[in-house]
Amino acid sequence: MAEVLHRSGIKREPGWLYFVDKKGNAARVRMARRGKKTDKKQEVLVKAGVRREKGYLYFIDKKGDIARAKMARGRKKK
Repeated sequence: MAEVLHRSGIKREPGWLYFVDKKGNAARVRMARRGKKTDKKQEVLVKAGVRREKGYLYFIDKKGDIARAKMARGRKKK
């Protein structure tokens, strides 16, 4: 179950990879296609400044909002 942290409403375009960067902002980068490499420079779309916590996965959901979900952990061996 995901928890929405920032409602940004980003409209997705094909050929782009959308993610939450280290600073907590929504960003995108052009994906590699037909022998071309990915762009090294990312484009910041929304400066949200979401504060990251350990144990969570941060992503942009289907509606274009910044969300997080608890990461799955393996079982401890006895």
